[in-house]
Amino acid sequence: MHSSLQAYSEQDSPPSPGKGSRSNSRKSTGNVDDVRSNGWLDAMKASSPPRKKLIKGSSNQVASIDDDFEDYCSWMLEYPSALDSFEEIIDLAMDKKIAMFLDYDGTLSPIVDDPNCAFMSESMRSTVRSVAKHFPTAIISGRSRDKVFDLVKLTELYYAGSHGMDIIGPVSETLSKNHPNCVKSNDHPGKETTLFQPAREFLSMIDEIFRILVEITKDIQGAKVENHKFCVSVHYRNVEENNWTTIGQRVHDVLKDYPLLRSTHGRKVLEVRPVIDWNKGKAVEFLLESLGLADRNDVLPIYIGDDKTDEDAFKMLRESNRGYGILVSSVRKESNAFYSLRDPNEVMKFLQLLVNWKNQER
Repeated sequence: MHSSLQAYSEQDSPPSPGKGSRSNSRKSTGNVDDVRSNGWLDAMKASSPPRKKLIKGSSNQVASIDDDFEDYCSWMLEYPSALDSFEEIIDLAMDKKIAMFLDYDGTLSPIVDDPNCAFMSESMRSTVRSVAKHFPTAIISGRSRDKVFDLVKLTELYYAGSHGMDIIGPVSETLSKNHPNCVKSNDHPGKETTLFQPAREFLSMIDEIFRILVEITKDIQGAKVENHKFCVSVHYRNVEENNWTTIGQRVHDVLKDYPLLRSTHGRKVLEVRPVIDWNKGKAVEFLLESLGLADRNDVLPIYIGDDKTDEDAFKMLRESNRGYGILVSSVRKESNAFYSLRDPNEVMKFLQLLVNWKNQER
């Protein structure tokens, strides 16, 4: 057993955050094969494909890159470029009100080794501000709502943090009656908003699991644990791949004692969050309702995102036949999106096209 995990196992159990929050079983360190047999390790490896570099003189490497390019081109037949398909999208939007939903990391900002350095460019900020002038716009991120607001710095938008479990939206009396966790908020001075937190009762449990995960991963070089208020992220982007099994197993073992929490996989990150029927798709539905756009036939929601957690929003839009998802990816991925963009630069070009189209329409 690894030393830090041994130390944690020998400590007294941490205080329970509430009745029924933890199982009564003693903590087990499990077997390192657990993360292999239950698919965790495969999911961790698949969450962010390796970057291939062209090595001069290596014919095998060139062949591999050519194969990848051909594979990506065939994939784009199923998920065509939103830039190349812009006229088609505009035809679909004709006589309709567009509502824009955006992920942050990998969509408005590049994916970087240090999540604290995932800054959006000033040109992207200016573009998003222009989009918000023409269309209701919200950012739905896995980060805490406060953190993503600090990064975006635009009061014209609405924000949903913790994968939609912490939402600032327009004031709606109907929503306040239907959702007991809705309260009026003064987070944005001069702008009436509603705060909705469907997992509020999990706050102390999330704080507790955050402290535990920090403790049991502190000896793994490159590991980083972030508290996003209603979920916890365990980043392994900077961890040597031969330690991925270790970090996955430790998270797996801790969650055995927390049946009300679950782990999902993102881009080289494990996300620990409450087991509730809520996700980014539900957040989009909530925001559409709060904007007064839920039951209208003249509304076209567009969601742009790059990660597995965005699939819930893509799926909701596809299955309800009410809007379109755009996946940001430069590699082949199966998705519920309709269109694709390669990277944040293409996202900005697409948003600029929308703004220009709206300006010309006037």
